Order: sequence, then structure tokens, then C-alpha cells
Amino acid sequence: MVKIQEIEVKSVMTKSNLPVADFSVNPYVGCLHGCKYCYASFMKRFTNHPEPWGEFIDVKYWPEIKNVKRYAGKEAFFGSVTDCYQPHEAKYKRTRALLEQLQGSGISVSIATKSDLVLRDLDLIKTFPHARVSWSINTLDESFRREMDVAVSIERRLEAMRQFYEAGVETTCFISPIFPGITDVEAIIRKAKDCCNLVWLENLNLRGDYKGKILAWILLLDAARHADARLLRG
Repeated sequence: MVKIQEIEVKSVMTKSNLPVADFSVNPYVGCLHGCKYCYASFMKRFTNHPEPWGEFIDVKYWPEIKNVKRYAGKEAFFGSVTDCYQPHEAKYKRTRALLEQLQGSGISVSIATKSDLVLRDLDLIKTFPHARVSWSINTLDESFRREMDVAVSIERRLEAMRQFYEAGVETTCFISPIFPGITDVEAIIRKAKDCCNLVWLENLNLRGDYKGKILAWILLLDAARHADARLLRG
């Protein structure tokens, strides 16, 4: 059972310490994609949620933004600790609401997602200067992908990337996280090269409490693959 609650916040525009943006934007607390390797699960300790990460979201509501022109020339990064286009965005439209409030302000937007729901806002996103959308892809193997998250399929992510690319919006293939011995970086680049402007790489972050589980899972998968290889060799 997923717990969803609506909360009021003073602002959704948070000054960012990231080198790539002036502001971090997260219209939700928590993320229902439930990625087993998610570094953002550290956010759970700042909430009052007893539910496991991936089984709750807080939907943020904020006052209407005044004087949006003050953001001209700045950059906002959407999705530093949540996916702004996780499934319930289809209902609550908090990401779209913010884009509508910021439209015409002169701010540039960078959006990170695992979803193709972002296609809903393509016409809106492309009105922002230097807009960029990135999709996380760390495998082309759907069985492995389903083990790690409940987001949309890799093919759907690539198709969304293609449509943004053809619409003239800068796209990024974010190969993250790279699983040692599992993620085939070259194969992913070959698959995405005709629909992305940029490729980013990120190693697996093992600082969370999932470190032991992830490492054990990698070792188990690697052992199974070696066993399959020995069987094929006869």
C-alpha cells in the first residue's frame, strides 16, 4: 500500500549546491519508482514516514511564485532527490504547475527522469532557454531493469528521448549507476547515440544502507553468469 499525503511548503525553489544549477526543484518527497540503488533514499530520515523508500510520496503545494523574472539567466535542476515525472505526476501535475509558473521567466531548466510522462510537457519545456532532459539508463536488459526499478521500460525511455531530440530539446543519456561487470556502457551508447546530444556516466553509489544487499546481488548475478558460461562451453 502506497501512502500519499499532500503538504504545504514555503517554496519549491531551493538554492542548489550542485555545480550544474542554481536551484534544485523537487515537487515531491519520495519516489514511487522504488529504485533499489537510489542514493536519494537518505531523504527518508528527514521525513516522518515509517514506510520503506518507494512506498510513500508527499505531494508539495507552494504559494504562487511572485516576480519570476528574478530567475532570468539562472538554471533550475528538476529531480535531484525525486523523479518529477513519477507516476502520480499524471494526477497531481505539480511539475507541470511549476513549469507553467516559470514560463517566460528566462530561467533554463534541466530535468532528470526515468519516465516518458515528460512527453506530456514537451511543448511547454521547449519554450525554456537551453532546456535539457536526461533519462537514466544503466542496462538494455529488461529483466535486470525490472529487478532494480519499477519505472517504464528502457524502450519507452529511448523513445521519449528521441521525440525530445527531434523537437530540438537537448537530451542526455545518463548511464547511471554503472553496475560493475553488468552495465554494458558501449552498448547503451550505441543504442542512444542517434537521439541524444550528450552522455553522462556515474558510478554506483554505495554509501546507503543498501550497500550490502546490492553487492551481494551483484556477486550472485556474476556467479550465475559464470555458471551459464561454463554450461555453454560444455
